Amino acid sequence: MEDITGIVILVGNYGSGKTEVAVNLAVDRKRAGMHVRLADLDLVNPYFRSREARGRLADLGIELILPPRRFLHADLPVLDPAVSGAIRSPGQLVLLDVGGDDVGATVLASLSDALSGKEIRMLQVVNPFRPFTETIEGCMEVCRRIESASRLRMSGIIGNAHLIDETTVDHIYRGYDFFVDLSEKSGLPLKLIAVSSALVSEIDFTRFSCPVLFLKRQLVPPWKKAVPLAG
Repeated sequence: MEDITGIVILVGNYGSGKTEVAVNLAVDRKRAGMHVRLADLDLVNPYFRSREARGRLADLGIELILPPRRFLHADLPVLDPAVSGAIRSPGQLVLLDVGGDDVGATVLASLSDALSGKEIRMLQVVNPFRPFTETIEGCMEVCRRIESASRLRMSGIIGNAHLIDETTVDHIYRGYDFFVDLSEKSGLPLKLIAVSSALVSEIDFTRFSCPVLFLKRQLVPPWKKAVPLAG
């Protein structure tokens, strides 16, 4: 994950698990010794936003850039000036969690001035077990729409094959094969795959030729507890 530095934008369609990846990637890079900031720019989905994990991230020393407190649960395109400031001076790593397919990606167009001239990596989080991304063609169409809405080019793929609590090792293996095929046909590099920490003991990691991000699920419904990030 050496090139996960500077300004990294995570995008993906609903159900990709993009926000879970964003939170865990922030934690992973923090533990690698980097100064990390995570900006919550998911202005479409009112549920499972990175802001739901803000307390746990703060405990680890990860700065979470949020809308003003009175707008935390609003479905409004509220951008804090701190976002533009973080982009202009990104330091070691600024992760932008952008949601809602091409609709949510339009927020990036509003940041075009701040992004201009910056080295940016926009990564598409893909879950092949969701509508619209269950085929290679569907994934590439989602990519095209996001690029058009954001006015940015995609830099790579993050594979996140999952069915939430129903995910099995077979899903991970099938997902990886899908991501390799998608990478070959799209020309976009497969940067990493995400795997639930609950499956680690069951998986043969020699099957993978890319880095693996272990997910400790943080964005859970009220009747479940997040997996502790410590350790």
